[in-house]
Amino acid sequence: MRSAKLMNGRVFAGARALYRAAGVDGKDFGKPIIFTGSQHPLGKIESDATANVTGALNAAMSERMNGVGLFFGHHLFAGNRVSKSSSWAFEGFSAPSTGPLARTGTPWHWYAGGTLAGEGWKDPKPYTRHDVAVIDMAPGITAARLEAMLTPRPEAAILRAYGVGDIPSDEPGLTDVIADALHDGVPVIIASQCQQAEVLLGHYEVSDAIPRAGAIGSGDMTLEAAYAKVMFLLSQGVDAADFGTWMTRSIAGEISPASTL
Repeated sequence: MRSAKLMNGRVFAGARALYRAAGVDGKDFGKPIIFTGSQHPLGKIESDATANVTGALNAAMSERMNGVGLFFGHHLFAGNRVSKSSSWAFEGFSAPSTGPLARTGTPWHWYAGGTLAGEGWKDPKPYTRHDVAVIDMAPGITAARLEAMLTPRPEAAILRAYGVGDIPSDEPGLTDVIADALHDGVPVIIASQCQQAEVLLGHYEVSDAIPRAGAIGSGDMTLEAAYAKVMFLLSQGVDAADFGTWMTRSIAGEISPASTL
């Protein structure tokens, strides 16, 4: 990954730009940090690299961008709101819950309300490695299989459920496995398999037992942002008892206020 340091900010270009963008957004650098990349390498005639790097530089020097962003395919996004939506399209990223911050043009078009402020975090500690399990729910998954995936116990688990956070209700013992993990001090976060979603635990009867057991909904966070936030909280030493409070509070604009209710 290459970077260009500017007076107004900094631009990073590389294949893993998305996950780096989601991962560093918990810290206020005082200047905009813009990540970018390309679908085709710079040496190809059809490459999008030049346009993306130019757009990222313009975003960093615009004096309208704060925090961490990602520029790709003529769009500027908040880094903790973006997901990779295509492995081949030039517009390969999207922000399903909020939309882009800006689009290139003559002049650039900046969208109102695209940036959400957060509470911040005083003197954050660096990210450290932690054991976080990410598990997709699927029809037919058994309690024994889920238990095996959670054994030995991870430090936290993200379960990607259906729609607004529904867990298969016709599988005996499945919710008991989740409750046992929570009882053992493992924060369990329920995310959605939908790209555009707002997790509302208890919205349907089939998911009512999960929040009562202590599971935490991810609101409208992307999977990338939810994972990065879990890693951030673990790195700060937040214990299981306080995890639910912080997962639903916006630290850097990664979750919408409506999702915290």
